[in-house]
Amino acid sequence: MAPCVCSKISTADALVLGAIQILIGVFHVLMWYLLLILYIGQIKGKFGTYEPLTYKTGCVLWGIVFIISGFVLIRVTKFPTQRLVICALVINIICVITTIIATVLIAIELSSFHAVSYRNYGQAKLGREVSRILLFSYSLELGIACVYSIFSFIDVSLQAQQSSEAPTSQVPTRGSSCSDAPPFPSRALGHNRSVKTARGGMRGTTIEEAAALTGQVLLPGLPEQKGRELRAPAAK
Repeated sequence: MAPCVCSKISTADALVLGAIQILIGVFHVLMWYLLLILYIGQIKGKFGTYEPLTYKTGCVLWGIVFIISGFVLIRVTKFPTQRLVICALVINIICVITTIIATVLIAIELSSFHAVSYRNYGQAKLGREVSRILLFSYSLELGIACVYSIFSFIDVSLQAQQSSEAPTSQVPTRGSSCSDAPPFPSRALGHNRSVKTARGGMRGTTIEEAAALTGQVLLPGLPEQKGRELRAPAAK
C-alpha cells in the first residue's frame, strides 16, 4: 500500500485541522482545571455540594486525546507513512467516540439541577455555564474528527483494493498463453516441411540459376561450375 495523505483534504487544510484539534484540547484541559478549582473550593453545607457527573468522570480532561490527535495529524501531513496514516485514523475514531460520550454526559448534567447550599450556588452556576461552552466545542471536535475519519477510511480502503488487484492483473491466463504461442512440436514440423519444399524446388536448376535465386556470386575461373545441375541429397 502506498502511503499518502487523505486525497479529499489538502495539505494546508490538514494542518489547519490539526492545529484546531490541539487548540480545542488545550481549551478543554484549561476548563477542567477551572472546574476543579471551583468544585474543590465548595463548602459542605446543609444542602451539600454541586458535583455533576462530568466532574466525577473527568470527561473534560479527555481533551488530551484531542491534543494527541492534532499532533498526529500534523505529523502525518508532513511525513506521510502507512503506519502514521492508520494511527491518525484510529485516533480520530477514538476522538469521535470520546466526544459522543462527553456530549451525552454534559446533556445529562444540564437536564437536571438539584438543590445546593447558597454558599455553593455561584460555583455551581459558573460550572454549568462552562459545561454549555464545552458542549459547542465538542460539536466542533466531532465534526473535524468525523470528516477526517470518513475521508481517510475511504482512501485506505481504495489503496488496499488497488494493491490487491495489481498482482492479479499481471498474471497471464491459461487461455491467452495457449492461443498466443503454438506448441513447440508444431513449429518444428512446419520448419521441416519448409526445408523439404525448398529442396524439392531446387531440383533441376543449374548453379547459375541457384546463385541468382539465393543472391550469391560465382567465383571467376571456375568454368566447371557452369551448366551443372543441383541435385538434392538422397532422402535417408
